[in-house]
Amino acid sequence: MISSHAYLSGLFSLDGRTAVVTGGSSGIGRAVAGALARAGAGVVVVARRPEELAATVDELTADGCRAAWVAGDLGSREGVRAAAEEAAAVFGEPDILVNSAGINLRPPMGELGEDVWDATMAVNLEAPFLLGQRFGPGMAERGFGRIVHISSQQAHRAFVHSGAYGVSKGALESLARSQAEAWSPYGVTCNTLVPGFVMTPLNRRLSSDPERVAALAARTMTGRNGLAEDFAGAAVFLASRASAYVTGQSIHVDGGFSVH
Repeated sequence: MISSHAYLSGLFSLDGRTAVVTGGSSGIGRAVAGALARAGAGVVVVARRPEELAATVDELTADGCRAAWVAGDLGSREGVRAAAEEAAAVFGEPDILVNSAGINLRPPMGELGEDVWDATMAVNLEAPFLLGQRFGPGMAERGFGRIVHISSQQAHRAFVHSGAYGVSKGALESLARSQAEAWSPYGVTCNTLVPGFVMTPLNRRLSSDPERVAALAARTMTGRNGLAEDFAGAAVFLASRASAYVTGQSIHVDGGFSVH
């Protein structure tokens, strides 16, 4: 009889896999990077701030994980390309790409300027597209790949000045479907995780309003707002062999926020 450990390892282990996680030094990205590394993958964390990157990687290597970091600017095409090449040089071409980096600039629509629009689209949409173009074909050629995007409730509903941010996340979910159409016949799944309200640095503005935080928690079915670690299991599932028949999907990890 097969042991439960062997069975679960066969389904979910990431031993021998390589992952690149953007935005992996804080919030949901950091939790996902940690989950993938502890599940066995060699993880390269890409973000802007070297001190946060080093702290993230130091924590993982102290746990015996294979991890490294690349400081990069995902707000320009040149920066994305440079970060991609540097990341691929660490453990080799990635089997898993997680796009968690994002910026959250949400002025009222009437005050939304082209500068905010361009900056938002560059990081939230164009960087995931360019990274997919760089790594997706290689995954397809090798017969295995996992692309996971981190989206937002504002891809589906407008509230608290969705503006360019909501548009970028809606387009990101469409990008996942386009990538799935292109590469899933070759063993590459492409999916999106959709958080509810999560207490992370990206949501610092809302987090500082206790009444708004309480109202958002009350809207969930679990009675609480999300934590970064709530995404660990879903991320390992989508990165592993277990999710081979799940692609082009937007999977809500939101405590039931989106159900009503």
